[in-house]
Amino acid sequence: MYKATIAVTLRPSILDPEGKAVHHALDNLGYPQVEDVRMGKRVELTIDAADAEAARAVAEAACEKLLANPVTENYTITVAAVDAAAA
Repeated sequence: MYKATIAVTLRPSILDPEGKAVHHALDNLGYPQVEDVRMGKRVELTIDAADAEAARAVAEAACEKLLANPVTENYTITVAAVDAAAA
């Protein structure tokens, strides 16, 4: 059993109005040292696969078909083995 953690973020060339709003709010709350905010999403998949490479392939296919928009978003995948009883 494997857990794939996927971070989906907007490509740097895409405007991020949510990130701008959070940046503005942080500045108003007294965090002027925060220079930039980019918002995204995190997805966790528990995958029953023979090995980490097969689990990564499943996660990659899920990203390409559903979880990320390949035109506007980038994604990174981290795969780790997990105990089946803990999953």
